[in-house]
Amino acid sequence: MINTQLIGTGSCIPEFALTNAMLEQMVDTSDEWIVKRTGVRERRIARNTRTWELALGAAQNALADAGITAEELDLLLVSTCTPDTNTPNTASVLQDKLGARQVGAMDINNACAGFISATDIADSYIRSGKAKTVLVVSAETLHRITDYTDRSTCILFGDGAAAAVYRATEDAAVGIQSTFIAADGSGAEYLYMEALPVEDPFAPERTVDPKARFLKMQGAAVVRFTARAVPLAIDTALQRAGVSAEEIDWVVPHQANLRILDVIAKRYHLPKEKVYVNMDRFGNTSSASVPICLDEMRRKGLLKAGQTIVCTGFGGGLTYGAFVLKL
Repeated sequence: MINTQLIGTGSCIPEFALTNAMLEQMVDTSDEWIVKRTGVRERRIARNTRTWELALGAAQNALADAGITAEELDLLLVSTCTPDTNTPNTASVLQDKLGARQVGAMDINNACAGFISATDIADSYIRSGKAKTVLVVSAETLHRITDYTDRSTCILFGDGAAAAVYRATEDAAVGIQSTFIAADGSGAEYLYMEALPVEDPFAPERTVDPKARFLKMQGAAVVRFTARAVPLAIDTALQRAGVSAEEIDWVVPHQANLRILDVIAKRYHLPKEKVYVNMDRFGNTSSASVPICLDEMRRKGLLKAGQTIVCTGFGGGLTYGAFVLKL
């Protein structure tokens, strides 16, 4: 039986930190208000940096961690909702910059659930025998679609990228044990960004809204969705893997809001120390948040052989999902 093993991680984090104190000078807010409602103290901003550049840094670090070269890749997947161009896709640009063989390369735009979705695809390719080694990269430059006059959204989002290398193994005791992905499009208007504004040459007048490119969110509605979707995703993934909540060593969730992470800990009777959190330093980096956590945990030595990890993502679409990973 072929299984999918995680063999390497990497990340690329912008140097510039946008602190709450800085935001106080830009919009009507305060450090106390932001921390109390979200848990975010600062977020990184990729100034003068393109999405593919963050993706490249993360990919190179992940390949080095895995001890392989780009020529060994059979598939390259990039999750992003902030590509530099609609076409070509970011994955194609990354394939060239990495010097990888001319293999399949595609983008996945599933917002904050993007890494979970890309991992599900990678797992499917590997289990089917269509690929042996797959690189998944999640890269986001969310500051480019953030309205810094809207205090309800600009306090949340940051930039960053991270990557994971998956490889086929015949050891069923390690690797991805199950995946689950889903979408509820009825809540699409709760978290969205319009397509790039393009003037209609046949329109009688110019009607493009200069703020159309900004992310818009109904926070309360998204929280209600999350309260339903996250337990469903985790429960389904655990059931498919034949794993009980008591066996979980770590939950690695999308870093959306500290309150949501606390709810996850209570739902599964886990000490808060078992739910990994770094959003106080990075904010919400959309699809990059889960792999950034995984790479940080790996570098800190927190991930150990024999552990059971549950990763979950949720957000725009509305999309959600989870997977169970044994190390």
